[in-house]
Amino acid sequence: MKLQCVTAVLCFVSGVVMAGKYSREKNEQKPAGGEGKAVEFRISKLNQVWDKAIRMQLAPVRLSELHSDLKIQEKDELHWKKLKVEGLDESGEKEAKLRQNFNVILAKYEMDGKRDSRSLKSNSLKDHDTKEGDTFDDPRLDKLWNKAKSSGKFLEEELLILRREFQHHKDKIHEYNIVMDTVSRTEEIHKNVISPLEGDVKEHAVLQKHTELKEKMRDLNQGFERLRKLSHEGFSEESEFREPRVIELWESAKRSNLTQDELDSLKEELRHFETKVEKHSHYQEQLELSHQKLMHVEALGDSEHIQKNKDKYNTLSEKTREMGYKMKKHMQDLNNKISRQGLDHNEL
Repeated sequence: MKLQCVTAVLCFVSGVVMAGKYSREKNEQKPAGGEGKAVEFRISKLNQVWDKAIRMQLAPVRLSELHSDLKIQEKDELHWKKLKVEGLDESGEKEAKLRQNFNVILAKYEMDGKRDSRSLKSNSLKDHDTKEGDTFDDPRLDKLWNKAKSSGKFLEEELLILRREFQHHKDKIHEYNIVMDTVSRTEEIHKNVISPLEGDVKEHAVLQKHTELKEKMRDLNQGFERLRKLSHEGFSEESEFREPRVIELWESAKRSNLTQDELDSLKEELRHFETKVEKHSHYQEQLELSHQKLMHVEALGDSEHIQKNKDKYNTLSEKTREMGYKMKKHMQDLNNKISRQGLDHNEL
């Protein structure tokens, strides 16, 4: 009887230990400091990137943008893990796409160990602080911008909107260059072919990446043509949208094979999305201003005001990150709807 009791107790303890091993608390990472706080991300490599970004002291807006990109990457990687368990990525195509997206994030925030000659230091806040010497690191864009700025066709508010469009196009060029560089490095790795069958798979993957690059280049050319037309003709009262990312989505939708009813529905959704983009931009501005004020107060050494401004900054930072993720997730969903590619696309 005593032996049976001991056995029952051992089974119970074993069950508790195994339950603990596979519980959510056990699988969710805890910080090394042991303070009991939950880590930012559920995937180790994403936490490593986030910790590195904090050590690098990225500007508040850049840090917020990185957080949103990493949250999107986390969502897609966790979704892919489910697909893999169900055997829905036998070719490894989705895994390769995720790896490419991760490498693009590292390069975008200059965390890939390479000194990027295409360094992108600017952020959207500088749209409101236009200086005479500002350039877009592209002779064609610089020439077009200077011509538009001196044409007299634009009001001050319209110039700010136009400059956002130019900045957005510059960002897209930067992202294209990063993707092209990432693809080139991937091709170098794939030169070590083990078998003819593997070679066929890799060749297909490389061809697909080149197709993606061609599509991105086509979008860049169409975007530049739109800027050229806008710079010469000015804004039309018939313009559907004002935000560059929303305009780009709408132009892409009009080139797609969506029906008229689908386009009408999408146009309404894009209006809501534009409001979300504008609200996020406003919070980014407030975050930057809050950061500047906090630095000023810290320099004065007033402990009471330091804590008050630090609390306000932390609240704004959290809200901006949350809104940034929701905005990028919404943008990803809109891209999927337009391209009809489901969850395979990840827009940075």
